[in-house]
Amino acid sequence: MRVVARGGVPTRDPLPRQRAGAATGAPTTPPPSSFDTNPPRGTRDFPPPALRARDWLFDHFRAVSRAYGFEAFETPVLEAESLFTRKAGEEISGQLYSFEDRGGRRVALRPELTPSLARLVLAQGPALALPAKWCTVGQCWRYERTTRGRRREHYQWNMDIVGVEGVAAEAELLAAIVSFFTRVGLTPADVVLKVSSRKVLTGVMAAAGVPADAFGRACVAVDKLDKVPAAAVAAELTSLGITEDAAASIIAATQTADLDALAALLGDADGGVADVRALFALADAHGIRDWLAFDPSIVRGLAYYTGLVFEGRDRAGTLRAICGGGRYDGLLSTYGGPPTPCAGFGFGDCVIQELLADKGLVPALAPSVDDLIVPLTDALRPAATALAARLRAAGRAVDLVLDGRRMKWVFKHAERVGAARLVIVGEREFADGNVTVKDLAARTEALVKADELV
Repeated sequence: MRVVARGGVPTRDPLPRQRAGAATGAPTTPPPSSFDTNPPRGTRDFPPPALRARDWLFDHFRAVSRAYGFEAFETPVLEAESLFTRKAGEEISGQLYSFEDRGGRRVALRPELTPSLARLVLAQGPALALPAKWCTVGQCWRYERTTRGRRREHYQWNMDIVGVEGVAAEAELLAAIVSFFTRVGLTPADVVLKVSSRKVLTGVMAAAGVPADAFGRACVAVDKLDKVPAAAVAAELTSLGITEDAAASIIAATQTADLDALAALLGDADGGVADVRALFALADAHGIRDWLAFDPSIVRGLAYYTGLVFEGRDRAGTLRAICGGGRYDGLLSTYGGPPTPCAGFGFGDCVIQELLADKGLVPALAPSVDDLIVPLTDALRPAATALAARLRAAGRAVDLVLDGRRMKWVFKHAERVGAARLVIVGEREFADGNVTVKDLAARTEALVKADELV
């Protein structure tokens, strides 16, 4: 039997299972097997360089959230399975990492963060002061086909506003996304936030004579317009009992970027058209209008969106959606709560990392410590350790050489960890209460009293 490690790298063929001595009853040695060092398919490891890049990204997420006055929250990654099937329907069950725990309860790793937000908001009850502006960055799990920018686990940044009815909430959320894009070096030439309204789509469907019971399935079909040819979408619409002329009018209406033309079809009094106009006026006030584009084909696949919807896309159109969100006023009532206006977005870490890498915008993030301390003899190790303890207590980041190393290795290590200073504890110098301090950036060296080093 030939054993092949993941990635297609063959290992040495193991010896046959029947080994010398087996016939006499002597114990046999199990055949060697390859050890797969890859994480499970669709998941990732984060060794130090990758974790530094992820932390850099998350720091921007959190900085933007703070700048807009959002409060952070966290919920368990493990939730009741019904929290997700109740919101999105039973069809999501095939994508859940779910199981029965030892108490006989059906639980799942969360595939998204919004249902957990809804549960937590409902748990607060009347004690929660509205409006509430909450944010989080959390890990999510969904079993699906992996492609570029899509994994079975990912981290998601969510910002949600609970208790605001007007489009000012969506404008604030879009401004926050633009603030993030600006912080990481992206411009309106790189990305676009496509905006529409479920009310607009409702009006288009009604004008085309689509029956109410076919609305949801028609939305699913329209949502595929950026993925499959229009003819395929038209065929799917006609399979729902929609006439060919009506299917053609739906596709034409949802492919126009002209809000005035759509207003002529639906009327300026249409709620969706009015919402988009009001949003664009606030976008001007936020200074983000150049980042936004009207696109009535934006559906958002989750049926609970009730008003404005939006997606972030790369201008080149080579990647999946960067982020997406909108208004979901009916979500809390789905879980038995009172009708409550809500708007929010989810922003995954996978697609934005691909885009930033393509644009060369991920900085070279080297490790850094303030001081690297090296004792020149084992006898000086206690003194070097005590010095490191004092520096750490003073708030400095300190790396201590823990075993006997040549100075050539020490200098290479100092460069590797990004040390600002090299502190050498030598026998003669320390006998006089001194240490040698090398400023590695300035390339200077000085004797410093050990007690004054802090």
